[in-house]
This record gives sequence, structure tokens and C-alpha cells, in this order.
Amino acid sequence: MSQKFIKNIEFAKALSMANLVDYQPGRVVSLTLVQNDTVSITLFAFAQGEAISTHSAPGDALVYILDGETEITIGEDKMIAHTGETVVMPANIPHGLEATANFKMLLIVVK
Repeated sequence: MSQKFIKNIEFAKALSMANLVDYQPGRVVSLTLVQNDTVSITLFAFAQGEAISTHSAPGDALVYILDGETEITIGEDKMIAHTGETVVMPANIPHGLEATANFKMLLIVVK
């Protein structure tokens, strides 16, 4: 059997990415799909008002909004990202997210 690099998801099946994580009031729900030394891929569902505080990461982080909207801070800049939009947060630049409404995202970090 070949090695599987992706976990926690069915193989050889068409799936709705946004339906793989569910909203939970007052919580941030995550589902890790890939985690290794060079890349991580994680799905998140944020309840409105939940956040990831400002931090830096050693890799570029691509966020794809699957549902809802979020306020993203990168350095001193703030923006609102909506369903279907993507934002890249550069490596080693402080960034954070706050759910202005319920939102789901796919996060890909490449080191």
C-alpha cells in the first residue's frame, strides 16, 4: 500500500470542503488534513467573534474563505475577506484573524 500524506478525509470521493467542519457556538473547530515539515493544510470553522490572536509563522500562509467572512490583520493592515476570496499572509509578518460572522477557511502553510 502506498503512503498517504493526507489524513482525516475520505479518498477517491467528491466532497464539499465546507461541509467537512461544522460551526460550534463559542468555538474554533479545526480538522488537520496534512501536517509535516514543509506543508500544513487545515480546515477551520470559526463561530462569530472567535479569533486567532496575532502571531508570526515561519511559512507563507494562504487562507481560502469557504463560507462567511473574517477580518484579517497582516502587520498594520486590516481587511475583510469573504466567501470565495483568498489572502496570503507572508512568512514572519505578524497576522491574525477574527470572525466578523461565522466563517470557514482552508489554511495552507508552506515552509
